[in-house]
Amino acid sequence: MKYLRWISGMVRPQRGALSVMLLCHVMLAACAVGFVYVSKRLVDAAVSVLAGRQTEDLWIFGTLMAAIVLLRIGLNALRSYLQIKTEISFKNRLRRRLFDILLRVHSDGGSRRHTGDVLNRLQEDVRVVSNVCSASLPNIFGTLLQFGAAFVFLMILEPRLGLIVVVIAPIGVLAGKYVTRRVRNLTHDIRESDAKVQSHLQESVQHVTLLQSMEYTDASASSLGELQGGLYGNELRRARFSILSRMIISLAFQAAHTVAFLWAVFGISKGTVTYGMMTAFLQLVGQIQRPLVDLSSQIPSVIHATASIDRIMELEALPREEEVEPQMLAGTAGVRFDNVCFSYPDSAKPVLDTFCHDFKPGSRTAIVGPTGVGKSTMIRLLLSLLTPQSGNIVVYSSVELPVSPATRCNLVYVPQGNSLFSGTVRDNLLMGNPEATEEQLREALHTAAADFVLELPAGLDAHCFEAGGGLSEGQAQRIAIARALLRPGSILLLDEFSSALDAETESVLMERLCSQLPDHTMIFITHREKIIDYCDSVLRLE
Repeated sequence: MKYLRWISGMVRPQRGALSVMLLCHVMLAACAVGFVYVSKRLVDAAVSVLAGRQTEDLWIFGTLMAAIVLLRIGLNALRSYLQIKTEISFKNRLRRRLFDILLRVHSDGGSRRHTGDVLNRLQEDVRVVSNVCSASLPNIFGTLLQFGAAFVFLMILEPRLGLIVVVIAPIGVLAGKYVTRRVRNLTHDIRESDAKVQSHLQESVQHVTLLQSMEYTDASASSLGELQGGLYGNELRRARFSILSRMIISLAFQAAHTVAFLWAVFGISKGTVTYGMMTAFLQLVGQIQRPLVDLSSQIPSVIHATASIDRIMELEALPREEEVEPQMLAGTAGVRFDNVCFSYPDSAKPVLDTFCHDFKPGSRTAIVGPTGVGKSTMIRLLLSLLTPQSGNIVVYSSVELPVSPATRCNLVYVPQGNSLFSGTVRDNLLMGNPEATEEQLREALHTAAADFVLELPAGLDAHCFEAGGGLSEGQAQRIAIARALLRPGSILLLDEFSSALDAETESVLMERLCSQLPDHTMIFITHREKIIDYCDSVLRLE
């Protein structure tokens, strides 16, 4: 039931197109039965002509058959167009929905899902679910309609034959019940194996230079082979199981078709069945069998989709930040920690234990200490990316506000390492302020000691490749600083922001930050002694 509720909620925006698709299926089922009836009358009319009895039925039903064929072609074209349109719309909307959730996930600092696994869910699982909701389920509806219409017509013509033919239905149901459990479990294993393969590919491509330098390329390729071997085995097991099930069902269907044929042959020999009725029998048996064969292939696809729905629902259940209006403080803001305690879920040792400190408005503070003492954790707490177990963190000027996503607008954050996106330098800078003028962009670059951008052949429109490719680490860092400076906040959080800069460039950068941003509170996480010289206080974490 949970899957039906989830699907019904997701397809609601496409209910108009889906309604038209279902109407097409209804009309196609009617056309199928109509085609059988017209075929019967047409064959009987042809036999009458051969017997020397003139009849106009041949032309009438011949015209009707042509009309039904043209109508079916038009209905199938319309149904296919609506199916493609609905699938694309559904896929884009679901992927956008999950992307919005992932961008707003609130972490407790514990383990995170691997990026490759998340991307696999956004790509493959979304594709599977979209196909089922926009194609498989409407097709199952149409298949059941076609089966029901053909069965009713066959029962009208020959009830005994209809009952014999439908005896094969329990075989399909029993096989389907057994298939459901096995195929679903195998599909879940396949989805997990596929996610591991994608995770390995992503990490290896991302760190290909490291793999080459460590001469680990062969080992990495071997690991991929092992992961693919597991995926290959699972997919083959599912394929063998599904093929065997379809073989059993097809064998039963062939037996039913043979019975219908022999029934008609004996009826003709006794004069109880006309040639037209025999034609109708064989067509109706086919229209009963074909839907059941289609169901035997469509139902597994729905079963496969339940595993993908489970994986998507796991993403939807992730804790999210509340959507709030930004609260910008007037003037220069400060930050105060009051008895803050924080520890990660997988660690018994607290990172911060009753920590207190006041980063006063306009101050410049260097936070130093060995790796793992909580320097970067403090930044994440300030940004409200983590929540302390106890204590309070406030930003203040004329008023005090507890840190939250609403106070994030007061903070200007430069993360450690390369954080540029693929695109132009201008694209990256405008992430800091989409409304920034050309003059403001140039000013931010100058303050960040990134004037070299203006000397590039394309200037601000110079292209940055993935992770700042095409630029040195130091150049990418300075562009990232300029991007951050375009934000309106008065509290600068700089995490090892000059780690890739030479001493001269670092001095120029610090001189410009201090002289051109005197009304900002600056918090530096650093191991560079030169940075400390520009600060009026040092916070040493032990």
